[in-house]
Amino acid sequence: MTDLLGEMRRTHNCGELRATDAGKEVVLMGWVQRRRDHGGVIFIDFRDRGGITQIVFNPEHSPASHEKAQVIRSEYVLGVRGKVLLRPDDMLNDKMDTGAIEIMVDELKIFSHAETPVFPVEDRVEASESIRLKHRHLDLRRPQLQKNIMARHTASQAIREYLNDLGFLDIETPFLTKSTPEGARDYLVPSRVSQGNFYALPQSPQLFKQMLMISGFERYYQIVRCFRDEDLRADRQPEFTQIDMELSFVGEDDIMEITEGLIKTVFKKVRDIDVNTPFDRITYAEAMERFGLDRPDLRFGMELCNVSDIVKDTGFKVFASVVKNGGMVKAINAKGCINFSRKEIDSLTDFAAIYRAKGLAWIKVKEDGWQSPIAKFFTQEEKDVLAKRIDMETGDLIFFVADTPQITNEALGQLRNELARRLDLIDSNTYRFVWVTHFPLLEYDEMEKRYQALHHPFTAPLEEDLDKLDTDPLNVRSRAYDMVLNGTEIGGGSIRIHSQELQEKVLKTLGISEEEAHEKFGFLLDALASGTPPHGGLAFGFDRLAMLLCQEESIRDVIAFPKTQKASCLLTDAPSQAGVAQLQELAIKVVKIEE
Repeated sequence: MTDLLGEMRRTHNCGELRATDAGKEVVLMGWVQRRRDHGGVIFIDFRDRGGITQIVFNPEHSPASHEKAQVIRSEYVLGVRGKVLLRPDDMLNDKMDTGAIEIMVDELKIFSHAETPVFPVEDRVEASESIRLKHRHLDLRRPQLQKNIMARHTASQAIREYLNDLGFLDIETPFLTKSTPEGARDYLVPSRVSQGNFYALPQSPQLFKQMLMISGFERYYQIVRCFRDEDLRADRQPEFTQIDMELSFVGEDDIMEITEGLIKTVFKKVRDIDVNTPFDRITYAEAMERFGLDRPDLRFGMELCNVSDIVKDTGFKVFASVVKNGGMVKAINAKGCINFSRKEIDSLTDFAAIYRAKGLAWIKVKEDGWQSPIAKFFTQEEKDVLAKRIDMETGDLIFFVADTPQITNEALGQLRNELARRLDLIDSNTYRFVWVTHFPLLEYDEMEKRYQALHHPFTAPLEEDLDKLDTDPLNVRSRAYDMVLNGTEIGGGSIRIHSQELQEKVLKTLGISEEEAHEKFGFLLDALASGTPPHGGLAFGFDRLAMLLCQEESIRDVIAFPKTQKASCLLTDAPSQAGVAQLQELAIKVVKIEE
């Protein structure tokens, strides 16, 4: 039996041959990166996922191969047999790993012709992202994307090896499951055999991994697909991958130690970077006070400063009235930035408005005093106290936000990050990890007029705050923890509730009736009553982790076939309409909703 390859079988990839291989007969297979014809001798940069090698068709060496090579163009798929030769000294290419050698071709097979690609298959490509996603098969040929996907593979293998060695079991959980009322919107899947009923695709394996702990497996993990029907950003996808784990008979310290070891292993295997452990830890309250955000970037300073107590009686009524009404005034010191123009300050004001700040007050500290529209409203004593609190020095530029605590923190926290980008304060080769702990258990939803779980309803409250569940639920802290890297949350988890009584109480606090609780979570509540070990876990966003490992700006650059921000696949044109016969089988009628 013969095949297209005949007796030609690949011996090396296009990135591994070196000067020490000179004289060897080799077979390479791959794609044509570019073609150059120099006085009858044809040079081709030949590419596969291993790299690029220069191959040469010389009419004096092999007239037959040279004749066949006349038709070759970019992205043709070839197989070549030839001898490894050292390049002349004046033709060495130190920008290529294979730049010391070339292949003099004796035999050529053309496996596939190719139309002119819609954009060049190279890292410096000017095509729009929509064009690249439409032709993702070409986009994925680009060396950088191939490196990203291979780095992701290396990371997943390192994760599995690390967790397997610690006694974790890789256990699959269902994709077709029951819809729950909490969290983001579920993707629903209609049932054909049970018409009128629906499965939901899991937002996470949360309940199933808790069931596995109740079942006695003690250490579980999955690298698992999850689904959320929510508005998207650069770091969000409707389907995404989690590194999911759960452990029995553990506390927060145990889980943090294991996951720090996991991160240390992955960074060493993928990037050869030594990560220092243990990671820093700060509470949620401290993160909000110092940085305004619960995912602080610790690679630079410029921390927020609360000045509410100083300005509560000031003559600047905007500040005074905000504090009087329960709000907050905070400042940030952009040291040495006195030369910011009014246009630059206005653009920062517009930036803060994105996060609902109604304005951005500012003060330039000059040798002869303050330059600011608000300077006249402060007494000298107030100026002296503010200067000491904010560490004002000549040449500094101070920004203030006055609003509710939530808006003030978020607007000024985001402004801190934006200033760091504009001032080039961030070292992209530095990795600063921090654990954020003791998040609030609950938050209040003004729209629905009820409490909601900040993380999920199965997070355990701190023991010392249990008595506040009935009297002061918004001040109950949880046993939740997030791992943050360079201002991005890459993982989060908690110690779970392992008491049926406490779980029912938390659900009741969330406004979930006893009937609804047993309808939605009855299988968990029943299991909790059957002997449940203390347990907890954590889930990493694998896509985000891969993005940071590869130093990319978007998770779409580390996912083989991502969706757009509108949750569509430009390659396959999904989502698409279902056929009439399919809908009839499911007993579904599509009704157009008038806007």
